Amino acid sequence: MQVSDRVKVLVAEDHFVTREGLRRLLDEQPGIEVVGCAGNPDEALELAGQVQPDVLLTDIRMPPTHTTEGIDLAHAMRAAHPSCGVVVLSQHDDEEYIWSLFADGVAGYAYLHKLRVGDAEQLVRAVHEVAAGGSVLDPAIVQRLLAKRAGKPGSPLSQLSHGELDVLRLMAQGYSNAGIAAETHLATGTVEKRIAAVFMKLGLTERDEINRRVQAVLLYLRESATGR
Repeated sequence: MQVSDRVKVLVAEDHFVTREGLRRLLDEQPGIEVVGCAGNPDEALELAGQVQPDVLLTDIRMPPTHTTEGIDLAHAMRAAHPSCGVVVLSQHDDEEYIWSLFADGVAGYAYLHKLRVGDAEQLVRAVHEVAAGGSVLDPAIVQRLLAKRAGKPGSPLSQLSHGELDVLRLMAQGYSNAGIAAETHLATGTVEKRIAAVFMKLGLTERDEINRRVQAVLLYLRESATGR
């Protein structure tokens, strides 16, 4: 792979040690080049104009208020650089962060737990996925959210059969089609048909398979949380 083929990553993280750790980890990966590091959102946006990154990797809580700066930065980055993917790292499982990040769509966004920093394979996969316009929602976070609630009546999910809900639940936990087939003792073709039915009934007509899976999972989480 030529240097020009590498995914260019801009790291935004206010803690120096974590920022340097991310830079070194990513620079060691084939196909990835860290083109800049920033300690706050304003610096990141300014630097992005100079280095034109393919992906922004950002923490959520940064100066000045240490609340949702990373989410705001993600949206500002996409507004200024629409083709730039964003990977958000959070050490918190607050659902509002997830809803805020994906408020305007899922394409090109990833939400990972900060523990994934030590999981190079997962982090690298997310970087490549959002660079290509795909989406990633950390299965570990999804599983914890699912554990907090049971499904509630009165939501669009009521259109789904029990079998389709089982497939969607396993999608929410990060299972691939083959994994779902193994868990449910169904043929892979049957699983694919049920997933297609889920997308159709939930009105998810986007052509990109990965983005539709994330949208379906988000809808499942939101509806089972609110019971709307």
